[in-house]
Amino acid sequence: MQLRNGKRHQIRKEASKPRIDAKFTNNSSLLTAHCSLLTRCCLLLAITALQASVSCSSPDAEAAVEEKKPNRLAQEKSPYLLQHAFNPMDWYPWGNEAFERAREENKPIFLSIGYSTCYWCHVMERKVFENSEIAKFMNQNFVNIKVDREERPDVDRVYMAAVQALTGRGGWPMSLFLTPALKPFYGGTYFPPEKFRELTAKIVQFWSDQPEKLLETSTKLTEFLRKRTIIESGQQPLKRSLLSKGFGSFERTYDPRYGGFGQGPKFPRPVGLNFLLRYHRSANNQKALDMTLATLRSMAEGGLFDHLGGGFHRYSVDGQWRVPHFEKMLYDQAQLVCVYLEAFQLTGDSFYSSIARKTLDYVLTMMTRKEGGFYSAEDAESAPMAGEGKKEGAFYVWTQKEIEQILDKEEAALFAHHYGVKSDGNALSDPHDVFPNKNILYVASSVPETSKKFNRSQEEVLRVLETSRKSLFAVQKRRPRPFLDDKILVSWNGLMISAFARASQTFGEPRYREAAAKSADFILRKLYDAKTGGLLRRYREGESRYAAHLSDYAFLTMGLLDLYEADLDVRWLKQAVALTEKSRELFYDSESGGFFDTTGGDPSLLLRTKETYDSAQPSGNSVTTLNLLRLSQMTKNEDWRKLAEHTLIFYGDQLAAGPEAMPQMLSALDFHLGSVKQIVIAGDPKREDTRALLKSVHERYLPHKVILSADSGAGQDYLGRLIPSIKGMRPLGGKAAAYICENYTCKLPTSDLKTLARMLASGP
Repeated sequence: MQLRNGKRHQIRKEASKPRIDAKFTNNSSLLTAHCSLLTRCCLLLAITALQASVSCSSPDAEAAVEEKKPNRLAQEKSPYLLQHAFNPMDWYPWGNEAFERAREENKPIFLSIGYSTCYWCHVMERKVFENSEIAKFMNQNFVNIKVDREERPDVDRVYMAAVQALTGRGGWPMSLFLTPALKPFYGGTYFPPEKFRELTAKIVQFWSDQPEKLLETSTKLTEFLRKRTIIESGQQPLKRSLLSKGFGSFERTYDPRYGGFGQGPKFPRPVGLNFLLRYHRSANNQKALDMTLATLRSMAEGGLFDHLGGGFHRYSVDGQWRVPHFEKMLYDQAQLVCVYLEAFQLTGDSFYSSIARKTLDYVLTMMTRKEGGFYSAEDAESAPMAGEGKKEGAFYVWTQKEIEQILDKEEAALFAHHYGVKSDGNALSDPHDVFPNKNILYVASSVPETSKKFNRSQEEVLRVLETSRKSLFAVQKRRPRPFLDDKILVSWNGLMISAFARASQTFGEPRYREAAAKSADFILRKLYDAKTGGLLRRYREGESRYAAHLSDYAFLTMGLLDLYEADLDVRWLKQAVALTEKSRELFYDSESGGFFDTTGGDPSLLLRTKETYDSAQPSGNSVTTLNLLRLSQMTKNEDWRKLAEHTLIFYGDQLAAGPEAMPQMLSALDFHLGSVKQIVIAGDPKREDTRALLKSVHERYLPHKVILSADSGAGQDYLGRLIPSIKGMRPLGGKAAAYICENYTCKLPTSDLKTLARMLASGP
């Protein structure tokens, strides 16, 4: 069930075969690389009987839905928890009330972790958690806890490691069974109702008859996970060979036919594309660029991209980018915009800039809060028509007949040819039978090919396609929209602030800069404590909650640095400096090295982890390292450069062993090893001549640069105290001037745009 505006909405039954909602490329080997088969067998010894007795039979009919009283989750703000607020399950949010009850009654804990736009989380809710018979048994024998993984990635990270250690894989919904001390002894992902019944019954029997075995398993597993969090400092020298090794790992898995990496399902994973573009620039490697551009084009022409409303879906279930999992995540939009912007800077091809613009416009229209801040996600499911049950992709798919009713005959034929529309549907993969006779728009025929087939000019084809998309979009907007998760997360907002700031740099459009600045102001107003310098993680409906994590500080800092380079307002730079100082205080491991993901102040967390994987989002360690390197160049802070270098060395062995796991850290290494330009713009940021110089810098792909402002005001005063040479930088003859420096040694300044272009083109 889903809760909207205090009302319950019926959701239809779904096929029972699970497709696990994984927001990351399966990387279980990284988490279990040091766990031998013998060790894992020892961990699972006490629960072998559980698995042996549980069959994966077909689920029974869903229990009749009836009006129920709200449970404790009705008092929460998380959209995901509110979706479960009327389950008959006696849910608790993660917290002391649940922990104390488990200890007092000596009951095992059932922990369910998911997120609001997770397809199989919805299925498990409908088939398991809405089943009154199952709920009655669970309420009698377990303490049941629900966690929104997007609000509490710290909790999710600990128990995901447990599930992956036990099963070799992970995903959501995540289902775990814990002792009252919060130690896991069994776990998995989606369980259909019959298997869930048998499993929980056997656990209750074990808990009653042989609790010592489950306790022993939980202790061994927890100790194993604790040892896995200990990372020995690396011994690898920081050489370019690490970058070459990283490129080689991507090259080996590249799909030359359809773009992307691997054979499917395929995830965008922008962090890998970021690295490849930087490797192309620093190593003059054409293949790195070609692989990236081909992948970006394939994603944008496939069903992964929303050709009517803009924006990207989460991932493709096939290897051709044709059939997406239809949820839309803020962090995907943000990171992909940045990669498409960089592709445009490198090539000048408007194809890439148009995709970036369409994605940004989607975010402005559907995922932007009026008062500031960006929403988190849109669901994959929606009702085809009001009052009908929800189906995956219903908002986005079309029958050929629908298209023919909206467009005239010739337009419909041309549109169908270009976008691969067929009378019997075009889904490459439909294991759950949700796309019968439905079409997912993708570019099946290029504009030149379509032009030739219909004997029309390419300009005419483009015009027909544009008007046809507008006609279909007008109809689509009348359909019930997918559920919107409207919580504001600092980390994801930081990524989106960065995207809008960099788009404003590339395109010179004030509306993009304004969107970035408005969101930054909102975050700093609602989720930042100026007295303590601390952040909170989530805002929704007037409530700011949860201590922020390393990723929140890191991503917001990155966004503020990009915003400073967009408008040269020194307050963004000052704030980035303050957040970096605070994150070092809260998260840096001064004994071993690297940054912890959390502050360590929550006693309910079994482990204090250090993220080592750049997945669908970069790790906090990777982004923090690059932030430190950028800030060391912007403030001449040698301590920060050394701290970044020590972090790179700390992760050096992991970079050498599996560089494809940390491409954003490789990007930081590339910056560290490169020759960085400090570009100082001397002039009033509001004047046209200053903006012209800034535009000349921004239109180029310059990953090894920082931009600083000598504005003859507060900004120059601040920087002058840090970098004395900036004090004397002035416009030339009344015109704004650019100073190009390396290691704070500057060439002669120039006010001439052509001269500036030549200076920027020289060197890395």
